[in-house]
Amino acid sequence: MLRKFQKRQRGGFTLVEIMIVVGIIAMLAAIAVPNWLRARKRTQATRILDDLRVLDHAVDQYAIDNSKTGNMNPTFTDLQSYVKAGTVLYMTGADIFGDTYGPFTVDSVVQVPAAAFAALSDVAPSTFWSPYIN
Repeated sequence: MLRKFQKRQRGGFTLVEIMIVVGIIAMLAAIAVPNWLRARKRTQATRILDDLRVLDHAVDQYAIDNSKTGNMNPTFTDLQSYVKAGTVLYMTGADIFGDTYGPFTVDSVVQVPAAAFAALSDVAPSTFWSPYIN
């Protein structure tokens, strides 16, 4: 009789209990992962949009400082001094996918790189990119 009592005192989880917990965790992951991926892509789109705004202001400031008129095409090295030093944009002149921005034209809005627009179009429609889209 003493042995039966000792067996009942043993702690632990049954296989069914463990399977239920694993199932609940898998279900939560199935809900969370797609939302996390969508939020990540949306953040990437916002970063590119911010870079476009910075570059648009840099083109305008370059034109004012150097008395340039419309249809003049500065290079990124011309604009680099108008971008915050130490940033990824300052160092590379490219977006997060490695595509370079440009060409730049005075009195014209900088355009979204086509590859970035295609990669992020599911989370950032055309209205998101306005006015930086063709």
